Amino acid sequence: MSCEFYIMLLLLITTTPYLFLFLMKRGQARSQVRPPGPKQLPLIGNLHQVGESPHKSLARLSNEYGPLMFLQLGWVPTIVISSADVARDIFRNHDLVFSGRPELYTANKLSYGGNNISFTTYNEYWRELRKIAIMELLCSKRVQSFHAVRNQEVELMTKFIARSSSQPINLSSLTLVLANNIVCRAIFGKKFDNAAGFDELMRQVQGLLGKTSIADFFPWMEWLNKFNGRNASMDKYFGELDKILDQEIHDHLHPERSKPENEDLIDVLLRIQKDSSAAISLTCEHIKAVPIDIFIAGTDTSSATLVWTMTELIRNPSVMRRAQDEIRQVVNGKEMVEEDQLPKLIYLKSVLKEALRLHPPAPLVPRETIQDCTVGGYKIPAKTRVIINIKSIGIERKHWENPLVFRPERFLKSSIDFRGPNFEMVPFGVGRRGCPGMNFAIPLLELALANLLYRFDWKLPLGMTSEDLDMEEAFGLTMHKKTPLCLLRSGKAGVGVIICDHRGVAVAVKASPVLGCSSVELLEAQACLEGLKLSLDVGISGVVLESDAAGVIQLLSNQIVPGTEMGAIIRNSLALGAPVGLLSVETVEELIRYV
Repeated sequence: MSCEFYIMLLLLITTTPYLFLFLMKRGQARSQVRPPGPKQLPLIGNLHQVGESPHKSLARLSNEYGPLMFLQLGWVPTIVISSADVARDIFRNHDLVFSGRPELYTANKLSYGGNNISFTTYNEYWRELRKIAIMELLCSKRVQSFHAVRNQEVELMTKFIARSSSQPINLSSLTLVLANNIVCRAIFGKKFDNAAGFDELMRQVQGLLGKTSIADFFPWMEWLNKFNGRNASMDKYFGELDKILDQEIHDHLHPERSKPENEDLIDVLLRIQKDSSAAISLTCEHIKAVPIDIFIAGTDTSSATLVWTMTELIRNPSVMRRAQDEIRQVVNGKEMVEEDQLPKLIYLKSVLKEALRLHPPAPLVPRETIQDCTVGGYKIPAKTRVIINIKSIGIERKHWENPLVFRPERFLKSSIDFRGPNFEMVPFGVGRRGCPGMNFAIPLLELALANLLYRFDWKLPLGMTSEDLDMEEAFGLTMHKKTPLCLLRSGKAGVGVIICDHRGVAVAVKASPVLGCSSVELLEAQACLEGLKLSLDVGISGVVLESDAAGVIQLLSNQIVPGTEMGAIIRNSLALGAPVGLLSVETVEELIRYV
């Protein structure tokens, strides 16, 4: 007989006793008053009804069975919350009961056995660790200390875009690199030399987290992971990550390491570990588990949110123009948007809220009840898995007019905010299990989005229309756009001049952003003129002027700079062609991206 036959026979022998236990348990559960839900199949319950896009399947089922619904997912009793009103009732009255986390196979491995914040269930250790996160790791003061990191990485991103050719730019990849770099520098105080290798490792780890294990629904079948390759993948990638974290901790503890101006998150955890008065004792495993937690929570979600926001903006050009007009009016010609200008960008904030409402980055992170309770007359036993369908809540017709339409204006006169006590949109979760990293994520998202819109105009690749955009979601721990977002930056981002001496060494620079200027030639001529004025300050009297636009040359040749002979110098240089002089002036498109 075939090997497959013996495997199936073994499965049948193994599962038959559990099938009887399952049926007995289900019979006992039916004697209780539980929320409505669809009929179940033996052993698998309602697993067959979840599908590849669980948030959509659960939304359809909730439309039929109600906003508080019961499902039996394999061996796991589960309730699904799909409305703001039910969420409000539960988390105002039973938040503590609903603050547990189920023990999921992959998450347990990557958290060193439940030693981080996101995947650890509710207990004394978790409370103290969350307190450390809120008071030390992710507090406003700490987040502000990383403002230079955010500025530098956003500027590097925009420089990369400015240097790009006429080919479409993969914003899905670019925003993930941005988020990875910022979070890496916040955690470790540096970017890795082999950044591409580390990024790929984390992509593999996050991919494993987003895949369901059979053990998550049938705990007694965990042994199958030895044969389906999951254990091997886990051991490989977790082992590589563990080595990196060990090395980082070792480097931070090295006696000759210079003390940084600002502590990174590893520094903070090591300092707390040495504090004998700390409420909990941090082991090396704790110090490794928390950075993984923060990295996973802070990178994938930030990238996904930026991509979905830009996707909605490219589909709604009038919204993009309004956001750009606001940014350019506030920033008023400066090289880039700074963080202290973000509070003035009211419409931009509404754009981000609307994107988070329609595309919450992590819509189905599960919880677990830690004791029995009653909700709306229904009995909810302890150890019941809880799924809050954040996506469904954000598009609930009872609370949102035209909920599927991207319309940021709805927030301009609304008090609803993901920071406040609202349940109509909860993209960062709610209650005790709300995301402690929200204060870290929002400045990153706002700064990156503002600069993408300030410095560049965007359009779809040639031949594409907004109707051609693939809006399909790739389900996982984070809800990414299934296909990468590739856009063209359009128009000149800026103009300027570099003034060099006879050795080719730059002695002066002048640049200006275009920012929708009605006459780019005039702006370029003005930039050149300012650069030529600067040449006088370094004592250079002869110039050769080069430009890629005849109109710029004509504008400059007609100028006379008061108090100098600059106009004559320009005309003489033009008349002579291009004599070798002590100074050259080279116009460079988009110079503002490089200085």
